[in-house]
Amino acid sequence: QVQLVESGGGLVQPGGSLRLSCAAPGSIFSISVMGWYRQGPGKQRELVAAITGVGTTNYADSVKGRFTISRDNAKNTVYLQMNSLKPEDTAVYYCNARHSILVVTNYWGQGTQVTVSS
Repeated sequence: QVQLVESGGGLVQPGGSLRLSCAAPGSIFSISVMGWYRQGPGKQRELVAAITGVGTTNYADSVKGRFTISRDNAKNTVYLQMNSLKPEDTAVYYCNARHSILVVTNYWGQGTQVTVSS
């Protein structure tokens, strides 16, 4: 079973910063688009940001200019730097690895809670 291991969530005040990390097995990481999704209370899961193997990025409009996704291909790790956090960023954040070798396949982390509150 493929495991994506997330870390870095927590409680932060509005305007603060957090960095999430997600480590994946190398065999999956190297062929996958890596992404971060989130699911807030009473909401559906939504894409926050994604990054391809060559570094092309995509962001949700709500986080553009505040969040930065990056990947370290040597460490098989993807990061989400979150700045200027707002209460509406409160959610469980999930790491995702997606590839389309033969069929589209998604792998998910266990989720990490991010709470933005004063």
